[in-house]
Amino acid sequence: MKRVFISFRHEDKPQVNGLRLLAANDKFNIEFYDESVQTAINSQNATYIKSKISEKIGRTSVTLCMVSALTYTSEWVDWELETSFAKGNKLIFMGFKNGPETLRLPALAKQLNLPWYLWDHDHLARLIEAK
Repeated sequence: MKRVFISFRHEDKPQVNGLRLLAANDKFNIEFYDESVQTAINSQNATYIKSKISEKIGRTSVTLCMVSALTYTSEWVDWELETSFAKGNKLIFMGFKNGPETLRLPALAKQLNLPWYLWDHDHLARLIEAK
């Protein structure tokens, strides 16, 4: 079973909830982990929150960044992606269903020149399962 960490902006949580349904589908052998954070990245709680998120990322081999129009503005998404990359996770960037066809990607995706994909649950499953 592939364990996948989902990185997203807190404001996109309702759309991410629909994505979790894939884990219930027999066709997909996927377990999702995520953490929705509203706390400022430099707040007093940030160290504790980061430790908990790091534990979840540590149990995964893939990080899926669900990208909306404003995902690139999230310091938490940037931190989650950097932590995932440092751990050696495969990074996947996918737009939400019915999302815009052009997006500004988080800094790490741009830095590494990584692709992003329009929403397609079958393609997502193939990307997650691929080495």
